[in-house]
Amino acid sequence: MRQRLARDLAPRRLAVIGGLILAGRALTAGYSRWRPSCLTWGARPDEVSRDLPGDELLAEPDILSSRAIFIAAPPKAIWPWLAQMGPGRGGLYTYDWIENLFGLDMHSTNVVLPDFQKIEIGDSHKLGKKGPTLRVAICDVGRALVLRSDDGNWVWAFVLEPGATGTRLISRNRIATPDASIALRLFNRWVMEPGSLIMERKMLLGIKERSERLALARSDGRARVTRGRARGVQQSGEGWPAGGPSESPGPGRWRRAPLRSSGPVPFFPSAPPRRH
Repeated sequence: MRQRLARDLAPRRLAVIGGLILAGRALTAGYSRWRPSCLTWGARPDEVSRDLPGDELLAEPDILSSRAIFIAAPPKAIWPWLAQMGPGRGGLYTYDWIENLFGLDMHSTNVVLPDFQKIEIGDSHKLGKKGPTLRVAICDVGRALVLRSDDGNWVWAFVLEPGATGTRLISRNRIATPDASIALRLFNRWVMEPGSLIMERKMLLGIKERSERLALARSDGRARVTRGRARGVQQSGEGWPAGGPSESPGPGRWRRAPLRSSGPVPFFPSAPPRRH
């Protein structure tokens, strides 16, 4: 009975293995065609071609990616999420479970963490026990944050470019593999590059969602303060002269209604994101 079952399952196993081999070949054969799109997801041609802060730190990389996204928020609503990125901090806003398979201790947060907002040149982030250490090489608050590995073989830059309706966030990775074997170079090309698109796309979308919600929360907070102030003036009757707003006030008749501080504006995970 067992021998008969094994004979019946053998062709199915071979078919599955053969299918996986064919799928792998199709993927490697097709990747050369869509590799440029993989390495430049979301970026405009000018964003890919022009110099960005940090390029001078690694002039001739073996792997170069420039990915970008539009965020309907000002830089001040995006910068806090960049400032607190890292293991044991705010996470990377991507697939934590994948990151933590490699022991990176990533736990992506949905709130701004005040303790991790101050950044200084030289601040370090250790990626796992055996991974590289990234240090802050450039910090231009609200404009550019550039990290560089201690061995100089990896430079990761985040650049914010504000516009009329929002901000472009560009993420550029420059990686050198000077001592890599042919097998490792092939692995980087056919596995790590497509994998990096999956992870970085998720990260950029995560930053976009959080930033737009934060900007919306701050905007709503200011609107509530303004409306509350107006109601306080009207209800107290102290802001208008006796005959109403059309009557000229007498000396000492104008008095500002009291305004209570609303404190820091919280982040609302359930609020719908803006769409551009």
